[in-house]
Amino acid sequence: MKLLGDYHTHTTYTHGKSTVEENVMQAANLGLKEIAITEHSYKGFNHIKRGDLDKIKADISGIKDKYDIKILCGIEANLVSTEGDIDITDEELKCLDLVILGFHKFTKVSFRQFFKFVLPNLLNFKPSKARIRRNTEAYIKAMDKHRVSILAHLGYAGCKVDCVRLAEECVKRGIYIELNGKRINFSKEEISAMVDTGVKFIIDSDAHSKLAVGKNHRAFNLIEKYKIPLNQVANIDKTPKFK
Repeated sequence: MKLLGDYHTHTTYTHGKSTVEENVMQAANLGLKEIAITEHSYKGFNHIKRGDLDKIKADISGIKDKYDIKILCGIEANLVSTEGDIDITDEELKCLDLVILGFHKFTKVSFRQFFKFVLPNLLNFKPSKARIRRNTEAYIKAMDKHRVSILAHLGYAGCKVDCVRLAEECVKRGIYIELNGKRINFSKEEISAMVDTGVKFIIDSDAHSKLAVGKNHRAFNLIEKYKIPLNQVANIDKTPKFK
């Protein structure tokens, strides 16, 4: 099993410790074929500023012929409402190679959505069926309304979802479910049920320093332990195609 791409990495443009080039150099040294720079979008706690996407693209353009690796420019967008709203415009999404979507703890949202969507998850009480359904529908609405390539770290920050239903919806849309290098919140039963849907997983480091690029022992251990078919992992021995 060889990982050929890492599609979730951060740099000094947000709260990463390494530059774009340092991440790329590390990925190339590891023998990866592709790497994506995917900073947090505008309403997160650590986020890019207006104009940073152009700077990141310029950084990528300046080194694209220097290393034997394909460099992608993406974004980690925040899910900010029960209606599937995100914190970046659809016009900006058109200019990116991929779009990661996730729920985060410290995201700027409207007053109403803070109490309706964010706070109930942050309190992290045992989730009710209604809350799980509401969270799941928020992701589905976002996938319907916006361009999405990857669902990141599902279940993070108390935002419990029906991951099997999301897997079914991802199959319809050609969207990948991430096995995150820092947090994987799926049970054995959920993994098995998601595999049965035919969904494609993607292994990402969620690196915040160059030394973490291309590293994800949790995902590889989970794949072996629960026997996830390798043909359902988009970046083992192959590279994915993002819609």
